[in-house]
Amino acid sequence: MSRSVVLAWAGLVMASLCWAGNSLVARAFTGEIPPLSLAFWRWATALAIILPLVGPSLWQHRHTLRRAGWRLWVLAALAIATYNCLLYTAALSTAAINLSLVSTCLPLATFIGAGLLLGEWPARNVWFGLLLALLGLLWLISQGDWQVLANLSFAPGDLLMVLATLDWALYSLLLRRWRAHFELPPFTLLGALVLLGLLMLAPLYAWELWRGVRFELSLPNLAAIGYTALFASILAYQLWNLGLRELGPARTAMSNYLMPVFTAILGWVLLGESLQPYHWAGGVLIFSGLLLAGRGARK
Repeated sequence: MSRSVVLAWAGLVMASLCWAGNSLVARAFTGEIPPLSLAFWRWATALAIILPLVGPSLWQHRHTLRRAGWRLWVLAALAIATYNCLLYTAALSTAAINLSLVSTCLPLATFIGAGLLLGEWPARNVWFGLLLALLGLLWLISQGDWQVLANLSFAPGDLLMVLATLDWALYSLLLRRWRAHFELPPFTLLGALVLLGLLMLAPLYAWELWRGVRFELSLPNLAAIGYTALFASILAYQLWNLGLRELGPARTAMSNYLMPVFTAILGWVLLGESLQPYHWAGGVLIFSGLLLAGRGARK
């Protein structure tokens, strides 16, 4: 693999680690921070951090941004507004294991979408890598007992998670398809998406405030928002977008399988949860699948 491909995969591993931490934060603060409030303040904080850095570039490329027009609004709606609201709302009414299970359809949906929308059908060994990683993820979710999967029950939040997963797949595919319209530095593009997405989140947040739903301005709550803004938003989104440019949507989406692995590791490090043999076995299968897929070239 070339140096740029290796760096792209390393970035995606880091993005998955950041998003695994985001899952822990979302679960830990479900009763403390309402979902729309978390989504709004996550991106408002992210914008406050990056705007001084990216503001001059946004002005410099204003004509390109104007030409991109409605495409930028669509991408911002998918990646910033809709996805985060669906994810945080789903976490209120379903189990964490179901969220992980439903998210397994992301790589498959992206694989099929990349072929149909972009004409980028992955090579055979990439499909084998997908299957191997999927088996590893299912083994991880089932805790080494396939009967666990048969006994799963599904809640209304699972449908929201399905929509969130399809939303993210569509964002990844459209960003790749429309890249010719975005002759922009990657960080400038991210700043534009955050700005537009925040404008769409503002009415939803105002509606939540109108209903009297608020959160306490405590240090833990502010720290949670700060983490989601800096790591799960700015860093992870930038690394994901760079991965899309280098690897394409199909192989980039496979990095999604790393999140449950990192969630288990973070639970062990931060929460004192033990790592069981099924964690190691599932992790080995997932990493093996990613290595196999990483060797594949798009047709």
